[in-house]
Amino acid sequence: MRNPGKHALAFIFLTVLIDTIGFGIIMPVMPRLLVELTGQPMARVTLTAGWLLTTYAVLQFLCGPVLGNLSDRFGRRPVLLFSLAAFALDYMVMGFAPTVGWLFLGRAIAGVAGAVYSPAMAYIADVSAPEKRAQSFGLMGAAFGLGFILGPALGGLLGTFGPRAPFFAAAALAALNFVYGLIALPESLPTERRRAFEWTRANPVGAFSTLMRYPAVLGMAGAVLLWQLGHQVYPATWSFFAKLRFSWSEAEIGLSLAFVGVLMAFTQGFVTGRVVPWIGEHRAALVGMASGIASMICLAFACQTWAAYAALLVGAVQGLAYPSMNAIMSKQMPPDQQGELQGAVSSMMSLTTILGPVLLTQTLGRFSSASAPVYFPGAAFLLASMLSAVALALVLRASGAHTRATAQ
Repeated sequence: MRNPGKHALAFIFLTVLIDTIGFGIIMPVMPRLLVELTGQPMARVTLTAGWLLTTYAVLQFLCGPVLGNLSDRFGRRPVLLFSLAAFALDYMVMGFAPTVGWLFLGRAIAGVAGAVYSPAMAYIADVSAPEKRAQSFGLMGAAFGLGFILGPALGGLLGTFGPRAPFFAAAALAALNFVYGLIALPESLPTERRRAFEWTRANPVGAFSTLMRYPAVLGMAGAVLLWQLGHQVYPATWSFFAKLRFSWSEAEIGLSLAFVGVLMAFTQGFVTGRVVPWIGEHRAALVGMASGIASMICLAFACQTWAAYAALLVGAVQGLAYPSMNAIMSKQMPPDQQGELQGAVSSMMSLTTILGPVLLTQTLGRFSSASAPVYFPGAAFLLASMLSAVALALVLRASGAHTRATAQ
């Protein structure tokens, strides 16, 4: 096994970056493709988009702990490569899809192996000192943000050649990502730190049972669950919300997502590494969550393009929240259970993508239809802000417990 060395984080950074570009590149054209395949109005296909995301999430929820535990047994590298190859196949299937049913098949394929962040985050935990993990997790968030700069912008441009063109571009990127990993990605988990694979732990119930043995982790996991549930409002509804509220084109949607990506990349690539060591993970999480909640409320009531961009700017530092919470949990777990932890986190995030798209797209569809009791497309963002506020309350509680334990 090769030593990961100083370039290990760069390998994972590029893996997350290219994977996110592949995801973001299809977002601006998804509404038009669904309208083309179904012949239904925009408010109606919003609901179909929610079920597509849910299909992916259900399978990822079931398979996330399996991949996390497999990475603890066989190493991170083979699991990462398997996931990346599956994404390339997914985008090809969706690009050629003659009916909506084929889109569901593509999302199912990706869901089976879609927990790429589980072994990726475990890889980071392997090669990062505990006090540096929030910064390292933040770098992965920066890769995610940078991918959202490039992906949606490319998707908006490629969408001018037809709604299927971005899918083929995403398939090519995922394939290149696989080849890059095959050549350049070293293994990070030494043989002596691996553990036996157990089916009793490689499932969502077993994964959550493991978390219950660590009360400090369990409380923070609840906050992550609600925070990510609220944040499903962006991937689930943004493209549809932008068309309904602002009448944006695919290119304008792509530019707005690129703007979000700039904010994410800046916060997680530069701000996280400086702020977290200064104020600590707990305070950083609270600052990030407060920023995100304020942004969601502003977006709910934004009626003009400038107001939407101002609201997004209000949430500029919300990227502090997740890497800080993940670092807090990671510090509580032993080295041979980092993959299991990230598998459990992956399942939780998948659970939010099961519940979130349905809940939030139904809310958007309900309050933007012709039969809506009150026409209010921002209703989904208002609901998301409430869920995030409960998550903030849980982190406040955990922060108080941490302060008392430190003082003793």
